[in-house]
Amino acid sequence: MRIGAPMCEDSVKIVCIGGGTGLSTMIRGLKHYTDQLTAVVTVADNGGGSGILRREMNMPPPGDVRNCLLALAETESILEHVFQYRFKDGCMKGQNLGNLFLAALYDMYGGFDVAVEKATEVLAVKGKVLPVTIEDIHLAATYEDGSEIVGEHEIVFVNKIERKRIAEVRLLPGKPKAYRKALEALEEADLIVLGPGSLFTSIIPNLLVEGVCQTIRKGKALVVYVSNIMTQPGETDRYTLKNHVEAMEAYLGTGAIHAVVVNGEPIPEEYLRLYEEDGCTSVEMDLEEGNGMRIVSAPLLQISHEKRHIRHDPEELAKVILRVFKENQERNG
Repeated sequence: MRIGAPMCEDSVKIVCIGGGTGLSTMIRGLKHYTDQLTAVVTVADNGGGSGILRREMNMPPPGDVRNCLLALAETESILEHVFQYRFKDGCMKGQNLGNLFLAALYDMYGGFDVAVEKATEVLAVKGKVLPVTIEDIHLAATYEDGSEIVGEHEIVFVNKIERKRIAEVRLLPGKPKAYRKALEALEEADLIVLGPGSLFTSIIPNLLVEGVCQTIRKGKALVVYVSNIMTQPGETDRYTLKNHVEAMEAYLGTGAIHAVVVNGEPIPEEYLRLYEEDGCTSVEMDLEEGNGMRIVSAPLLQISHEKRHIRHDPEELAKVILRVFKENQERNG
């Protein structure tokens, strides 16, 4: 890994890779520390409102991209609430206004990449949001019993019902080309952050796009993985921290991850019991430092008593990620 001289915090080029709520939560904190932040987002979702727009308009699913745009937007909170509004009745029931906005831009300009760029301008986004590919892709999973299933939505549904262990995932069609601007961002990055988020349906799908893993491995960036706090029912049952890292290294390559950030704050018993009722357990920290990989533990919990869930604290997570980067710069500068 090639590390240059120490740099000012706001000039650090950070690329975050993932999808779902994990990615948008993380970039919401990081945007306060750099003016060169990019989110590279998976586009394999085929369920819910995104799936409907995908099928009817032949466009990439907008949901994860929308969440990231809003996380980076410098807009009034009322506008964010409007763009996150989900219709409750009629033929629009379940559809999200922000998704429809992206669909309208896609229809107007004839390309998803252009639609995202226009949305970035409208929302005064601080940073960039880039789909990992603009090709029409689907996620497929092979389980340890040899059975297979196609579709991110179907994979998640089957995982929750049958609780079968995933052996591998792949994209259909195979080897879709990465969006050029996403590869450029990875090439220029000083820091690349993977996760947090669903391991097989939010993070790894990005690594399956042609050119992504190769660009990460060849680049100068420090690569950090942010571990999930809890396992995911059916997808990562009984997965320890080591299991998570090994699963990513199966696609990314051994030694490609330079640091792992984990929550070191005790989880309140009432929330552990609540999550256990849904089949989740806290991710066991069984990974030791070595072979160029650091393990960084810090208090990262954010508890929503109203919604009864736990997440990463965006502000604290951002501080830890930047601290890991600075310490690496100081050692290698």
